[in-house]
Amino acid sequence: MSTEEIQIRLKPQWWWPFVAGVLFGLILRMIYSGQPGGAYDAMSGSFALLAPIAISAVAVYIAELRQRRGWLYYFGMGALVNVLFVVGTFLLYIEGLICVILAMPLFAIVGGVAGLIVGAAFRSVRWMRRAVYCCALSPLLLGAFEQYMPLPQIVHTVERTITVAAPPADVWDQLMAAPAIRPEEIDDGLMYRIGVPLPESALAGQTAGGDLVREIRMGKGIRFDQIATDWEVCRRVRWQYRFAPDLFPPRALDDHVRIGGEYFDLLDTEYTLQPRPDGTTSLRVALSYRVSTRFNWYAQPVAALFVGNFEETALRFYARRAEAQARSGSVSEPGDDAIP
Repeated sequence: MSTEEIQIRLKPQWWWPFVAGVLFGLILRMIYSGQPGGAYDAMSGSFALLAPIAISAVAVYIAELRQRRGWLYYFGMGALVNVLFVVGTFLLYIEGLICVILAMPLFAIVGGVAGLIVGAAFRSVRWMRRAVYCCALSPLLLGAFEQYMPLPQIVHTVERTITVAAPPADVWDQLMAAPAIRPEEIDDGLMYRIGVPLPESALAGQTAGGDLVREIRMGKGIRFDQIATDWEVCRRVRWQYRFAPDLFPPRALDDHVRIGGEYFDLLDTEYTLQPRPDGTTSLRVALSYRVSTRFNWYAQPVAALFVGNFEETALRFYARRAEAQARSGSVSEPGDDAIP
């Protein structure tokens, strides 16, 4: 084999940038396996924001070894290799489906812009390899120190209202006792479509101490309580969430989006019932939640979208059941799973 043939064989192939970028990303993800809030946590800003840049830098650098690329290629390569990396974490059972769906747009956008930036850098500097080293090492260096920076603790509230063709008493009955929830009643919600387990029942009752408590049961063995901090029958009720670690079985939810965790929490939900002159009821819900990440500019709008859609789905569910009860003239009774 001649020297020229050896050089041709060693010349990077078109698929090398994809393989190099994805493999480097997977190595980074293996390193970022720390506990939530600790060093090298996959939800840290140094990973979510710097890893896409490092992945794009590696991929574009390998591509440039073959030939000079254009601006569209820089953006497309950076975005695509990051999408492939995110999909790879799912195929290797590193991440769950929920995290993959939520993270993919972020990694694609940051990766695409990073591809343009590193492409411009490669055109203007002679030492491309040193630039790649800087991009590749930056998440590793910052990941060890980011844990000492406090996370934002800003609380947001989403409000939705629906008109129910039923009197307040029928609507109140559904808020207090919603047994045997069928999938077709609730599965049009966005969060359920991306893998959040469907609710199975929501049953309220008074404890021996006089507290009004509603127990929520969901698929995969998830259960938690809502404690009424203020209520007036057929008028309003405010539920405060109570979560315990053992109420979420392992792998029931992705750790990064677990309710009551380091990065996301539901605080309280208030339902207000207002009777209308035509015999219908205006049902309003206000849900307060917390999102705590280094990239809240992305995570907060996404959370608002899903939380708002979740409340819209719940309101439609209560409305349909209350309207069916009003038409039948029956009174709902709590099921056997009601809290004593």
